[in-house]
Amino acid sequence: MFETARAEEIRQLQDRIRGMQRTRLADRTLPTSQALAGVLPGGALAAGGSYVVEGSTALALELLREPSRAGAWCAIVGVPDLGVEAAAAAGIDLERLVLVPHPAEQWFAVVSALVDAVAVVLVQPPVRARVGEAAASRLAARLRQREGVLVSTRSWPHAHARLAVTESDWAGIGAGFGHLAARQVTVASSSPAWQGRTRSRRLWLPDATGTVSPVVARSEEHVEGRLEEGALRALG
Repeated sequence: MFETARAEEIRQLQDRIRGMQRTRLADRTLPTSQALAGVLPGGALAAGGSYVVEGSTALALELLREPSRAGAWCAIVGVPDLGVEAAAAAGIDLERLVLVPHPAEQWFAVVSALVDAVAVVLVQPPVRARVGEAAASRLAARLRQREGVLVSTRSWPHAHARLAVTESDWAGIGAGFGHLAARQVTVASSSPAWQGRTRSRRLWLPDATGTVSPVVARSEEHVEGRLEEGALRALG
């Protein structure tokens, strides 16, 4: 019992040290969605980092959108239900996208190979798969060397941050009619760099235009509208 508690204490201390080291030393970043900057350590995707996104493929794809738009190659591994149409709708450049929908038992070997070739790898490990500490550490070293980013939809050792959708509300349905037009979600994020604290942000995922954007309070919308109206009057 004592040994188990001691091991857990050491693991937590190691995570805190890693988080502090990343805060001080990691100055290389990849282009990042402004909607998600507030729930990422340092406000950006750290080159060489790994991230976990739970419960939302759309949220995971949002982490790939800006690197892809900037010209980076991306790969998606082990997500058979995700087609090219969905990837394109998420803003990912299909000309620089590698899809491996059915890697089977070789999924980790596929991810390891792709880390050497593309900038961002999104992987959905098999349900019963478990990534060992040693394997994760070796892959992390290669990520740092290549300045790439790994995004996993399931648990991953020593992730820079873990993002999850904790609340979800759809808009568009009227009094018994209409269609789903937009969705508001609360994204919660935890990171060793924050020493046990959690950050959250309310987002449109997607908004009425199909993109991901922050939810603006009504008071802020009113002020912005008045400013725009004033600017238009000043112009004539």
